[in-house]
Amino acid sequence: MGYMQRMGSLLGLSKSNERRRGRRHEASRGLRILVIDDSRTVVKILSRMLSQNELEPVGAGDAEEGLHLARQNPPDLIFLDIILPGMNGFAALRRLRQDPATAGVPVIMISGDEQSMARMVLDRLGSDDFMKKPFGRAEVFTRIERLVAKGRLPARSQPSAFDWNAI
Repeated sequence: MGYMQRMGSLLGLSKSNERRRGRRHEASRGLRILVIDDSRTVVKILSRMLSQNELEPVGAGDAEEGLHLARQNPPDLIFLDIILPGMNGFAALRRLRQDPATAGVPVIMISGDEQSMARMVLDRLGSDDFMKKPFGRAEVFTRIERLVAKGRLPARSQPSAFDWNAI
């Protein structure tokens, strides 16, 4: 356990409270985020979280539909489940990385399967991050904030200070 985690535990702070207290790297409003998952519940929950933060989610129930949507109108970010009917997430990620239209789109792989997680660690295939199911709001936005901090997603412009000279 790292120093900040130990201190947070001693002070009774959860990870979400620690996140709230640090410098925020929020993604720009209106970013288009593709969620590819065969679970309608996961697509719905993630879409609701993203919409509440002024992002524009688009859902796909399988890899083929997701690849079609990504090629048609490349999103700013993709959440991609590993275990999908038909083509799995690893194969879909390979295709996304080979297509010039989607090669640079950040991808966060998601899965509830422990073996897929182990395979992901061994064979990164060019994903930008990994998120294990079940996940909460704090984890979703921590992953997005990491991509903003790394320059992979545009940052939300902070409200400017009031300009008294403009009066």
